[in-house]
Amino acid sequence: MRWTTALFVLVLAGCAASPVQQVAPGGTLRVGIGVGPVPSAFWATRDPASGEPRGVTVDLGRALARELGVPLRLVVYPNSGEVTAAGPRGEWDVAFMPADAERAKVVDFGAAYYLSTSTYLVPAGSPIRTLAEVDRPGVRVAGVEGTTTWRSAVRSLKNTPVKTYRSADELFEAVRSGNADAVALGRESLGGFQAKLPGSRILDGHFHAAPTSVAVPKGKAAALTYVSEFVEKSKSDGTVRRALDAAGLREAQVAPPGAR
Repeated sequence: MRWTTALFVLVLAGCAASPVQQVAPGGTLRVGIGVGPVPSAFWATRDPASGEPRGVTVDLGRALARELGVPLRLVVYPNSGEVTAAGPRGEWDVAFMPADAERAKVVDFGAAYYLSTSTYLVPAGSPIRTLAEVDRPGVRVAGVEGTTTWRSAVRSLKNTPVKTYRSADELFEAVRSGNADAVALGRESLGGFQAKLPGSRILDGHFHAAPTSVAVPKGKAAALTYVSEFVEKSKSDGTVRRALDAAGLREAQVAPPGAR
C-alpha cells in the first residue's frame, strides 16, 4: 500500500511540473539557431553594429523566454543540420527549423509557424531557365550540408551532384565568385542572395516544400506540447507575423492553425 501511494505521489509530481521545469529545466531557455548571411524563417543574421543574432527565430525564442519568465541564451550554429545534431547532445532546449523525416529521427517536431519552398538561384548571365535545366551534366549545384533543402536537391537531381558547403556564407561566396551555377536554398533565403547579386534569378517552381517548426530533443513530450501551444498562440496573436515582417519577409505566409 505504501509503495502504491508513493508511486501515485510521484505521478502527481510529474504532472504538476511547471512549464519552466518542462521546457527549460536549467532555468535558462537555450534556443538553437542557425546564423547566415541573409534572413529567412529559419536563418538569423548578425546585426551589423552589435554583431548579435537577429531574426525570426531570435524573436520567437525571446517571446518564449518572456512567457516562461526565464533568461534567453542563443546557441548558434552555421546550418540547420548542426542545430539538429546538437539536440541529442543536450546543447539546446528548443529550436525552430525546417522539419523532415530524417531530422524527426533525432528530434521531435511540434507546430509549424511557416511553410517553405525551396528552389534554385542562378547567377547573372546564366542560360538556365527552369528546374529541369539544372539537372544536366556539368551544372555545378551548391547547397548547405545537412539541410533539408540539400537532401531534397540530392534526391531530385539525377544527372548532377550537389557540392556542399558548411554555412550559407560559404554558399554565397561560391556563387559570388563564379564557383557555382545554381544554389539550392529556401525561396526567402534566395531572395536575400538575389538582392546582393545583381542580375541573378530565382527559378520558378520548387523541388521541395516543408514546414518550418518548433522542435525539442527526443523524449520531452510535455515540453513539446507546451512549445506547440506557444507557436499556435504566436500565430494567432500576430507574434509570428511581426517576426517575419521585422526580418524583411513581408511576403512570407504564416502557417495555418494546426499545421505540422
